[in-house]
Amino acid sequence: MTKALAAAQPVAPPLLLALPGNEGLAEALARELGGELGTVDVHRFPDGETLVRIGTPVTGRSVLLAATLHRPDDKLLPLLFLAATARDLGAARVGLVAPYLAYMRQDRRFREGEGVTSRYFAHVVSEAVDWLVTVDPHLHRHESLTDIYTVPGVVVRAAPAISAWIGAEIPRPLLVGPDSESAQWVLAVAEGAGAPALVLEKVRRGDRVVEISVPDVERWRDHTPVLVDDIISTARTMIETVAHLRRAGLAPPVCVGVHAVFAGRAYEDLMAAGAGRVVTCNTIPHPSNAIDLTERLAHGVRSALAANGVRLALVSRGAQRGEAHQSAPRQAMRRP
Repeated sequence: MTKALAAAQPVAPPLLLALPGNEGLAEALARELGGELGTVDVHRFPDGETLVRIGTPVTGRSVLLAATLHRPDDKLLPLLFLAATARDLGAARVGLVAPYLAYMRQDRRFREGEGVTSRYFAHVVSEAVDWLVTVDPHLHRHESLTDIYTVPGVVVRAAPAISAWIGAEIPRPLLVGPDSESAQWVLAVAEGAGAPALVLEKVRRGDRVVEISVPDVERWRDHTPVLVDDIISTARTMIETVAHLRRAGLAPPVCVGVHAVFAGRAYEDLMAAGAGRVVTCNTIPHPSNAIDLTERLAHGVRSALAANGVRLALVSRGAQRGEAHQSAPRQAMRRP
């Protein structure tokens, strides 16, 4: 068989390994990709050390680690250990599917002596995996992921899915970006939804103190404001914007975020501030998830695998609705 013909042949389905808490993500991707769900044990010993075990053969396989990386510090070591273990056991390649990619906001030295953690985190992850797929990383001062990541990366855009949801759910929407950093999300979503858009100005006085310019909204009183941002963390920016819009006499705004980080009581505080509804994409599991990006993520994974010489067989919609293939059950782990 020639190399060209061999390259054109579909290969074994990818093996998806879920970090704890990411089982739903792995199962959904396995259905979309026709992949196999592998078994993983991540065990924390009383002394705080971690042991990982992969219970499914990985030799010669494309292994996909499913791990959305909000609150990343407790997840990084298990992720690195799983990637290293997969390689050690003979995996052909190891990719990372991280719908939310952490440590993107500290992209420069804001004060003397600070570390540029976006760069350090990218270096560590790049050493562990062959490629990554993520959703709308916070590329504020970076042109692209390749500015800091040295492995190929596929960026999945949430805007088309958000636009479709707004078009189906919100009558006469007015897209509102709470600050200049949100402009890329708001304008893309507004264009897809065929809706007007405003981008406001934000002045941050501290970690939890934010001032927002009062928008001129007289001409938009018969519209439903839709606030769109990539990350909802403390939600202070959206809370301040909601308050201004409500004082201006507009309808209760619908708040849409790509990534539902929600630090502390941010979600409850946002609802209490007067939001009519809070909706997020399912990049981070949260009760507000209403916009499903699984199909778009699977397309990104296919692109990443194809760039690495792996072409997956197409999966019928009927097969996707069925159960993903599940490997043997887990066994208890013991320390030697």
